[in-house]
Amino acid sequence: MKNIFCVLLLSIVQPVLAQTKLEKAITNLENNYEQEKVYLLTDKLQYAAGDKIWFKSFVFDGYNRSASSTTLFVELYNSDKKLIDWKTILLTNGEGSGDFQLKDDLPEQVYFVRAYTPYMTNFNEDFQIVKTLPIYNPNSTESLIIAKSSDWSVKTFPEGGTFISGMPTKFAVRLSGNSSLPENWTGKVIDVQNPSTPITTFKSFDKNVASFKITPASGKKYQAIIQDNNGKKQTIDLPPVADSGLNMEVSSSKEGIKYTLKGVNLKQQLQNYKIIGTINNHLAYRANINHLTNEVSSLIPTKISNGANGILQLAIFDEQDNVVAKRLCFIKPGNLKIDKPEIIAQSLKPTPRSFNSIDLSPESNFKNYTVLVSEDDGIQNPEEENILSALWLTGDFTTRIDNPAQYFSKNANTEALDALLISENWKRFDWNSVLSGSAPSIKTNSQQFLSYRIKPIKNSALLINTNVNIISQLGKNASAFNQFKTDQNGYVYLNNLSNDEPLNISLFVNSENKESSTDNLFVTIEPLVNPTPFNGNFPGTKYTLVKADKNKSLPPAISRAINTQNNNKKIATNEIQIEQVKLVGKKKDPKEELNKQLSTGMFNSVNSTIFDFVNEDQHAAGSTNILDWLQGRAAGLTFQRNSSGVNIPYIRNQQAKLYLDEIPVDPSMISSLPIAQIAMVKIIKGAGLIGDAVAVYTMRGDMKSKNTEKDAPKNNSSVIKGYDKPSEFPIEMIDDSAKIENDTRETLYWNPNLFDSDYVPPRIKFFNNDSAKQYKVLIISFDEYDNLLYDQQVLK
Repeated sequence: MKNIFCVLLLSIVQPVLAQTKLEKAITNLENNYEQEKVYLLTDKLQYAAGDKIWFKSFVFDGYNRSASSTTLFVELYNSDKKLIDWKTILLTNGEGSGDFQLKDDLPEQVYFVRAYTPYMTNFNEDFQIVKTLPIYNPNSTESLIIAKSSDWSVKTFPEGGTFISGMPTKFAVRLSGNSSLPENWTGKVIDVQNPSTPITTFKSFDKNVASFKITPASGKKYQAIIQDNNGKKQTIDLPPVADSGLNMEVSSSKEGIKYTLKGVNLKQQLQNYKIIGTINNHLAYRANINHLTNEVSSLIPTKISNGANGILQLAIFDEQDNVVAKRLCFIKPGNLKIDKPEIIAQSLKPTPRSFNSIDLSPESNFKNYTVLVSEDDGIQNPEEENILSALWLTGDFTTRIDNPAQYFSKNANTEALDALLISENWKRFDWNSVLSGSAPSIKTNSQQFLSYRIKPIKNSALLINTNVNIISQLGKNASAFNQFKTDQNGYVYLNNLSNDEPLNISLFVNSENKESSTDNLFVTIEPLVNPTPFNGNFPGTKYTLVKADKNKSLPPAISRAINTQNNNKKIATNEIQIEQVKLVGKKKDPKEELNKQLSTGMFNSVNSTIFDFVNEDQHAAGSTNILDWLQGRAAGLTFQRNSSGVNIPYIRNQQAKLYLDEIPVDPSMISSLPIAQIAMVKIIKGAGLIGDAVAVYTMRGDMKSKNTEKDAPKNNSSVIKGYDKPSEFPIEMIDDSAKIENDTRETLYWNPNLFDSDYVPPRIKFFNNDSAKQYKVLIISFDEYDNLLYDQQVLK
């Protein structure tokens, strides 16, 4: 929600000449309380050990995708808070994706996925997302089951937080528990002095909330008695009845939010009271009451949020700027501003292993989609959580909400949502703290991508204000050479790195006298963007572990997942056998193929000698460096040592040029290169513009050296892993050659980045499994203005 519109209630506003305590607090809030939240979508709700978890993350600043953070940490824990795996995810426009490969021997239990940006660690850890995932294993000695009963507690919340004699007051009743809540429950309100006659009764809207209205009398004591469908009862006292104060009534509609304030026995009535409305910690509405009056009503128009949905926090301040009432309300309930994808064509076949496609309209403001297609089993299971509930509820509230997606479904009960918000508090900031001038301590700022600090030490001494050379190579790309100067602490900084392939770093110091540039040189690389330990407690779940029976039963979806794993192993074995057959049929020279792969342009000389380190064991690891190893191995190639003790190559008594990945380099850099990183060496004699040269090529991609001897470690080199690159979801037909009898895949299509192509409409294409007759299709997208497109439907 961009450019929040701030409304002043002009008819009762008085000019302000000096900044009041409240105005200072609003300035403090605007400047210091920017916060983020995360929604994490996984392809399934439960997994088998050995599965792959596919996930897509959305990071929001309020109701917009965050433009601040470029890094997200996603961590997988077991129930004992042991970190199992973690990923560093690159965020682009607040979105990023990745996957976890689960090990086959993971014990059966509930696991937890934590996701947060570095900037989020400045605030309460409770706002970091922790997603619950049950993971099953048929070989575990324990089994996960859903608990049959749950322990719950209840609280009541008067609207606005006040309960005043003679004022009709709406109450929200809220159940909470660590696991499952009762399906339905009822209640009644009694006068303690006359308990046999209920004042009012109520029924639950859902598992979470109910509401009732009561007009209290002075001196009376009231109680609410709640009973669930299993007969469990709990009695709770309503707040004491006050003789004076502020009564607040709020209602939301598609036109806006109407509020009515009534003062009871106030000295100056409501004069100089202030009404402040905030959306995502930003001022959206403000009104000052300038007249003597005991009642004020007004309608806050929806333009305060530019017509978008969201939560407005209304806070009422007295003449001394003290908070006297608060209320959360939803903007435009039942009228959600959500775009739907337009499907312009579809070809869906229920036949096993058939090819299916769904085309989205290219005439759209939405250009990048997140799409998940799963088999629909026909059982009407409502979503427990989705991007709507994360955006508007669970991302901002730390209390547990059962099945939050229900509040934004097609048949959502707006009364239930309103009651839920009466029972909640906005905890991203506290008005009393903001009024006192306190602000969060920002220790971790949002950095652009990843940064590293390099510390070279030579002869046990820091290299302060020293020129150093750094060779960096990203994946299969050519090496890059840069000169840096260490700072007064002896550090070199590499900032704003967004690589998702390993970045090889080698550091060299200009050599003096006969000392090698890497002798006694040690280099450490320290990441400056780091994950933080989890100190909180995991949320309670509806699952419990029991001792497994001899004939352990598994949920049908898990049995299917295990069968899919076995199918994937068969397919992989079949592919290996096919590749082996292909390799047997090849008669190409592997050295020639390596030369074609690595050499380009004028380096492809006929008059050359090639040493292949990928396909042949050159027994070079025992040599100090590659230049020493080359002595006596090529006709016409000789070496002379320079003043630094480095061998300089000569061909026919003329000094030869040196190239590293076809880039001219200094001999000291070649001599410092670990032999295990070398894929090929080419001796070129009198070739065109190159002339006499020695060209050294480093390993690319999955290449491995054939040398059986261990290479001497080089302390001047290190590897920066960077961001975790997401795996590619397999979209392929399972044919009969793999001998797959039953294709039981649940996730048929996963694409966190489906782009609108210039040539064809955005197309969802997948192969059916052996049983699906209809498909559950989830589509999420945002346009450039952060308007949300969301739909989940069943297609046949």
